[in-house]
Amino acid sequence: MSRFAEAPGGAGLDERLLALRLDPEDVYVAVQDYLDEDLSHARRDVTSESIFGPDHKSTVAMTARADGLLAGLPIAHAVFHAMPGDVEFTYLAKEGARIRAGQVLARVSGPTRSLLAAERTALNLLCRMCGIATHTRRFADVLADWHTTVLDTRKTTPGLRALEKYAVRAGGGDNKRMGLYDVAMIKDNHKEAAGSISEAFAAVRSAEPEIDIQVEVETLDEALEAVSAGAVFLLCDNMSPKELAEVVESVGDRAELEATGRINLDSVVDYAATGVDYISVGALTHSSPILDIGLDFEE
Repeated sequence: MSRFAEAPGGAGLDERLLALRLDPEDVYVAVQDYLDEDLSHARRDVTSESIFGPDHKSTVAMTARADGLLAGLPIAHAVFHAMPGDVEFTYLAKEGARIRAGQVLARVSGPTRSLLAAERTALNLLCRMCGIATHTRRFADVLADWHTTVLDTRKTTPGLRALEKYAVRAGGGDNKRMGLYDVAMIKDNHKEAAGSISEAFAAVRSAEPEIDIQVEVETLDEALEAVSAGAVFLLCDNMSPKELAEVVESVGDRAELEATGRINLDSVVDYAATGVDYISVGALTHSSPILDIGLDFEE
């Protein structure tokens, strides 16, 4: 049980976070840092403290101001519950659901100072995650008729990787790898240092016999060499659809294939049509616009 569950009104939050494949204790620690950024370690909102007394209570509504996909409401919940006082968070929309402008997503009641102090941090995270999920959903919808899954990359915002990658999952995509620790990725620098793809693959397999290995390839010849060396997961970088189709035909029955390299909504179907298994899009996390969500007092 995390410290969230021990806070007033926090029952069930751990379970919601675990259902999103997020560690509650990791979220708790991260939320403290996010709040410190806005409030300092002293946790001061000098404006609200000047106007509202410590016993003043309010109810606020979190409302979508644009159409999109909902992702991250339990994170917003976590932010409010990290603040002092008995805060009640009521969910009014389902995680992963399509939402409409004007729709109330959640209602939060508690000390006014706490609500206003948490407002911007909660909204920043929620708007960011909904934006990523909405962008990802567009790719997933376009790929719905193809045997191809859209993936994210490691091009994430420092400190937000777990949340941004969750948002990709909420939008119908999947995560390639979480970091440098869980999947080995043999890239150009590794090939050059080892002498070849084959030698680089052998070195990683010898040092890490249980780790998954992906090999980045840029030509059909490199793909053939990688598969001959034992690779079963190839990242086909900056190939045209025609070049990728040749790789799929030659090694697609022996390895999972991922295409990457400036693929967008206009070109993604051309790549999916090659029969590739995955398409990774760095823009999901580095360039998705936020989804506008506001917070307003209710009478």
